[in-house]
Amino acid sequence: MFPPLALKTVRWRPFEGEGLEHLTVRAVGDGLRAESTVIGEQGNRPFGVHYRIDLDAAWRVRSFLVEGMAGRRIAMLSDGDGRWRDEDGTPLPVFDGCMDIDLAGSPFTNTLPIRRLGLSVEHGRTTLKMVYVPFDTFVPFVDGQHYTCLSPASRYLYEAADRSFSAELPVDADGFVTDYPTLFARL
Repeated sequence: MFPPLALKTVRWRPFEGEGLEHLTVRAVGDGLRAESTVIGEQGNRPFGVHYRIDLDAAWRVRSFLVEGMAGRRIAMLSDGDGRWRDEDGTPLPVFDGCMDIDLAGSPFTNTLPIRRLGLSVEHGRTTLKMVYVPFDTFVPFVDGQHYTCLSPASRYLYEAADRSFSAELPVDADGFVTDYPTLFARL
């Protein structure tokens, strides 16, 4: 559905307030590495964050690191089958079954399930459990989300499981969000 990816750089800005995300995804060994810097506001408080996500060739998250400019950080590792541990190797069974991550201030993490699943219109709606990391606390929690393919390789419906938010997400030829209604615009 989506072509292999060797190198891609994209930028998004929030619709409201100040901010910018600069992301580069590149092939590394037998997988991919996404690295990004995000500056923005949350609750009228400015933040600066750097993150790194390592993926295998099937777009499964194998590890991630999120660091705030004020010194806060979180790092987790995955076996690629939905089992997580912290960076010291301690199992985190509360996240069992979470295949993907969702970083609160980045539209890139929507690309992870879109590319990994290769959804088609015939698949209907897919329900996922995510490791959700808010940029204000860095305290992860399990978040339920639904994805529905509206048009293969071009448009998807994202819905929060608690029904608090939904958005139609157009994507480019590589599966990266081009417009995230009410939240982000691609530059």
